[in-house]
This record gives sequence, C-alpha cells and structure tokens, in this order.
Amino acid sequence: MESGGESAITTGAAALAAAVESLTNLSLIPLPDTDIVALMQQIETCTRRLASVQRDLIVQACARSLPALNGSGSPALYLQSVLHISHGDAINRWRSAEDLAVWHRVGDDADADPAPVLPNAAQALDEGAISLDHVRVIRQVMNRLPGKVAPEARAYAEKQLAFQARALDPTHLPRIGEMILGFLDPDGKLTEDADRQNQRSAVLSPQRYDLMSTLTVELTPDARSAFDAVMAKLARPGMCNPADKESPWAEDEDNPVPRDVLEACAARDERSKAQRQHDALLAVLHPDFNPAKLGSHRGLPVSTIMTMSIEDVERAAGVATTATGGQVPVENALRLMARHCKTFVLVKNKNGMPLHIGEIRLANPAQRLALIATERGCTRPGCSAPASMAAAHHVTEFSKGGPTDIENLTLACDHCHALVKDGPRGWKTIKLGADSDFPGRTAWIAPAHVDPTRTPRVNHLHHPEELLTEAPPSMGPRNYCNPVRPQPVRDRSARRTSTPPARQ
Repeated sequence: MESGGESAITTGAAALAAAVESLTNLSLIPLPDTDIVALMQQIETCTRRLASVQRDLIVQACARSLPALNGSGSPALYLQSVLHISHGDAINRWRSAEDLAVWHRVGDDADADPAPVLPNAAQALDEGAISLDHVRVIRQVMNRLPGKVAPEARAYAEKQLAFQARALDPTHLPRIGEMILGFLDPDGKLTEDADRQNQRSAVLSPQRYDLMSTLTVELTPDARSAFDAVMAKLARPGMCNPADKESPWAEDEDNPVPRDVLEACAARDERSKAQRQHDALLAVLHPDFNPAKLGSHRGLPVSTIMTMSIEDVERAAGVATTATGGQVPVENALRLMARHCKTFVLVKNKNGMPLHIGEIRLANPAQRLALIATERGCTRPGCSAPASMAAAHHVTEFSKGGPTDIENLTLACDHCHALVKDGPRGWKTIKLGADSDFPGRTAWIAPAHVDPTRTPRVNHLHHPEELLTEAPPSMGPRNYCNPVRPQPVRDRSARRTSTPPARQ
C-alpha cells in the first residue's frame, strides 16, 4: 500500500473517532423534534455505510489469511474472537461479506471486476439505504429460490428485494420474498405438498431444571391455518389469562362473554403475544375443551376463512389467502372445505351478498367476509395486522352520517382504529377515486407532525404484488388479482475491491 493511501486511511479513521467523540459529549436536549429525527436518520445512514467498510476489512483480513494465522477455524470465529461480538453477529457479517464483496480469485483478469453475488444489495448498503439486517433477509430469500430458477429470474428477484428493502423494514421484507417465490413457482410445480409434509414436525424438549420445556413445531399450511384461526380468538388480549380471575377461557353461542367484561380484562392484560398464545394452547389442551364450541370472533364463527379466485378453483392450483394472513394451496383448501363444514371459502366476485345496509351501525357477516376477501388486513400504511385482528371501520364516521355500506367500510386493527380522530394529531381515512392508482382502496392521511405533506397513502403490505415491478416472461402470477405496478429500479454503479481471497 502506498504511503499516501495509508496516511489517508489513518487520517480518516482518526477523524471518524473524533467525530463520534464530539457527538457523545454534546447535549441533545436543546434540539427540536425535527432535528432529533433528522439526526437519528443521518447517524443510521452513516452506520449502514460503515458496514460496507467493515465488509471490505473482512475481505482484506481473509486475503491476508489472518483467520488462519490467528488459529481460528473460520472467518466467523475470527471475527467473534477479535471483535468480541456474538457468534450470530459474526456469522451474519461473514455471510454478508461473502455475498456483497468483490472477491478476486486466482487467475481472474486483473482489469475486470467480478460482480458480487448480490450486486444490488451491495449497492444499497454502500449508499446506506439498507442495513445488514436487510441483507440477512435478502440472503435468506435468495437461498430459498429453487435451483431450477433461470439466471435472469434470479437476478430479477435480487433486484426487487434490494429495491424494496430501501422502503421496508427487515420485518416486512419477507412478504416481498414470499411474493417473488410465488411468481417463480405459480403452480407449485417446484414445491410439492409431499415436500411440505416431509418437513412437518413437533418436538418437545426434556424438562429443564426449572421444569420448563421447549416446543419446536414445523406446521403445514393446513395446520397453520387452523392454528391461526384458534389463536385469533383464544389468544386475543383478555382471553385465557391465568393471572385474571375474571378472564374467560372459553365461549360458545350458549354462553357468550359480555363485551364489557372482555374489554375490562383486555385493559388489565400485560402479557406478551407469545405468552397469550401459550395460555391459549393450554386452554385448547384442557380435557374439557370442545373445539366445536369456539363461538364467534368479530362477528364470524371461529373457523378457517380462505379467499381464492374462481380461476384457481377451476384448475385446482395456486394459493388461497386466509383471514389471518397465511396461505394454503388451493388443492388443500378444497380438501379442507370438503372435510370440514365450518371452513369458509370465499370466491372473489361472488354475487348475492347483502353489502348495503345503511342505517345499522355494525357491519354484518357478509360485509366482513367481503372486506376479508378484498383488503386482507388492516389498511393503515405500514400495519401488518391480518384481517382476523381487524374490525370494520367506517371511513366516514357513522356519527357523521356515514352509512354502513361496503363502499364506506374498511378494515382497521384496534391500535390503528384508535388513531382515527378529529384534531391536529388525528389520522383521517378516505376512499380513493377512479382517477387514482388504486381506485376504491382506503387511503390514510397522517397528521402533519408525521407527514407534513398529508399525502393519502394505501397499505401495500397485504397486497405485495403492487410493489413488484413487471416480472420476466418466465414468471407468472400466483393468485393475486391486482395488476402489478411498475416501479423504477436504480442501476448499480461499478465498484472495485482489489483483494484476492479464496472463498470459504
């Protein structure tokens, strides 16, 4: 390395340390709210860009055989040793470097830059637009692509994931991955039901010293749909709470739980979602539990509710969408319908349901079924709550003359529904007109302190097909009826790293 380059690197590292030192010694109290948010975002971008520097340092360490000289069995163990980080963090950094760095092999053309395995993700990380958590999810989705996928389709998938990661957090990015996998295998030819059946399992560990046990379960789509339907009822706040003597553990048509009692129990409920699901499972495993008397949930019987298109029913292919946000192969859905009379199958564009009832405040079951089929979940942008956790909300409030007609109804979970109110801090809901990109959809308008432009926005999380750019000819739609919206994707600029390590 030339002395000038070495000096620049040393100076840059010293300036970075000095900048961090100055920030840690400053008081943030005088800053206004807008500056606090801007500073958080700026530091996050810098942190992400530093991950690119860490990646290149890992490449250099491997090129110089530092892990072997240190006596470490792998680059990940070397990082864990010298950086004092967790094994999981070390593995993530190493795997990200494997797929995002430019690795020169022995015999490579010195004038050519071999592309990273994930070039668009590498570009986004360099810009600070995504984090290593985004990269981890992108790697997981790409590793799930069937081996028979064509190279151009694989490149398309990586470009889509990297582009959508710029706008979504890592928790929601897997939805885009599932959508892409659905496009790649629209008829389920690459993944058969026998493959899923071979993976099903339920393993209960021995009791630990504290008498606790760990249950690890791999659920088939059929089992997941049934599990979700029961959990939506018994694991909701207020139900099956062993710390609350008034908490109901069961409900049926003959013994309904008064609404005020359940609301009071929910207000006292301090359990996490995982704890509520544990207690619901305990209720289901009780010898006196009768699954035939689960009662109703948000106005509908507790059962598996699925939506599918007429075309998919006719060809017995594609996937059905459940009210809890899951997916079930249409062939399995039809089999469940024949086997269990309490399984609903909603066919899109089905006629004959009374959807206009005007003066009555509460939505009827037919209207709720229609909302489940069309909206799939809470409509506030960024909310991932499925339809089973959402209530029917009047876009124009009933108290202000809004009718209980399907055109004036939407789905909103309890948390988001509470955000809709008058005043400068309240959210508003509207129905988009025929001239919009999403006619008939519910748009939410954030208060000015959240979005100064107050732009109406729709929730794409339950309609991930709207986020994808146009698919290559070799890929077809799976079971999503809305058209795909083209989105711009930036081209990746060239990068170069002059390191010749052997990939391990």
